[in-house]
Amino acid sequence: MNQKSQQPWTEKYRPKTVDDVVHQEEVVSALKKSLEVGNLPHLLFYGPPGNGKTSTATAIAKQLFGPELYKTRVLELNASDERGINVIRTKVKTFAQTAVSENPTGKGKYPCPPFKIIILDEADSMTVDAQSALRRTMETYSNVTRFCLICNYVSRIIDPITSRCAKFRFKPLEYSLLKERLQYIANQEGITLKDEKVLDTIVGHSEGDLRKAITTLQSASRMFGNAISQNHIAEISGLVPDEIIEEILTLSQQTDLGVIRSGVNKIIKQGFAAYQIITQLGRYLLSEACCVKMDDIQRSKILLKISECDKCLIDGADEFLQLLSLASYISKTLQTDADGDVSMM
Repeated sequence: MNQKSQQPWTEKYRPKTVDDVVHQEEVVSALKKSLEVGNLPHLLFYGPPGNGKTSTATAIAKQLFGPELYKTRVLELNASDERGINVIRTKVKTFAQTAVSENPTGKGKYPCPPFKIIILDEADSMTVDAQSALRRTMETYSNVTRFCLICNYVSRIIDPITSRCAKFRFKPLEYSLLKERLQYIANQEGITLKDEKVLDTIVGHSEGDLRKAITTLQSASRMFGNAISQNHIAEISGLVPDEIIEEILTLSQQTDLGVIRSGVNKIIKQGFAAYQIITQLGRYLLSEACCVKMDDIQRSKILLKISECDKCLIDGADEFLQLLSLASYISKTLQTDADGDVSMM
């Protein structure tokens, strides 16, 4: 197998220019104007994962400096790995304070403005002390260095930093755009989709994360070849079959706790992750199909219980006990009048 075929598709089909970024019209428009004048403010990109924040940052840096100067003018750091104050005081500060030539080789073909760019990915993982040190560095060396901070939650960035940056919110990608992009990649790679629900399954599992969707498609291609079915995607992504979700709801209609316990134990022994089960159960409760079977009060109570089980699982609780607790609570809720008061178990 040649090296090209081994390249991750997330890199192979990554946007090469700002114009390639889709569904972020305001961001693209503002950055294109910055490219025209060859200047750039400090940037803060925020939004859900997998919708083009890092790709946009690297694309504009390459369009400003070209492939050669990019190596010396751009510093990329993942702040979740290097998030301490020592990194800001050493690596970032050392790179930021170095002056650059105003007439480098390659100027003319590319704007090559007289400053460098530091891209800090997952900046919301930085400690408060590190962010405070970064604020001072941004202030001191803004004439020779521009910062591009990328995060999922802008609320975790301290105000002194956000006030120094031009903020751009990256909107979640629409499912139609995800399917269109996945279909394009499948056509380019010679992949045959056996049924129409393949892309729907990938998109539903990725929850708007294009990077995750592309990785799932490539993983399925590597494992099952160029003909992919919906079952292949479910197996790759660890999705729980709909039959299991239906089985839990059927169990929840029982009033005998022993029967419920036996059924939950059977499901657990099949090896499905409890977190994935309750996640898909929550999606089902929000679907139109569930509206016919349960009223809004019942569904809201069950969703609250699901949130409690989710928190317990994250904290390391036993999967069997949490599923049993959820199933028995659903049973109690369904057996109670919608106007009745059902206490949390």
